[in-house]
Amino acid sequence: MIFVTTEGVAGKEIAETLGTVRGSTVRARNIGRDVFAGLKNLVGGEISEYTSLLADAREQAISRMLSDAERIGADAIVNVRFNTSQVMQGAAEMLAYGTAVKLK
Repeated sequence: MIFVTTEGVAGKEIAETLGTVRGSTVRARNIGRDVFAGLKNLVGGEISEYTSLLADAREQAISRMLSDAERIGADAIVNVRFNTSQVMQGAAEMLAYGTAVKLK
């Protein structure tokens, strides 16, 4: 399945718009990562524990969005966007969404 952040797919024509598709996951920090992140915060630099946590969440959200698009028979997803929001202290949602389309 093709998914792009642009309004269309290069070299392809959109035949039909099927609607919005989405995939999300909610991830919580854990005490082990928080300890290392707290230490890293003292000296500065990238907090790789959180970078990894967010990368995993993003991949799961993409996978769920693709499954949603496949379920409705899409060939591609255009205008893909990501959003994150805190749902409670220490937990955040990663959302991937876009417009499912059929290509000619």
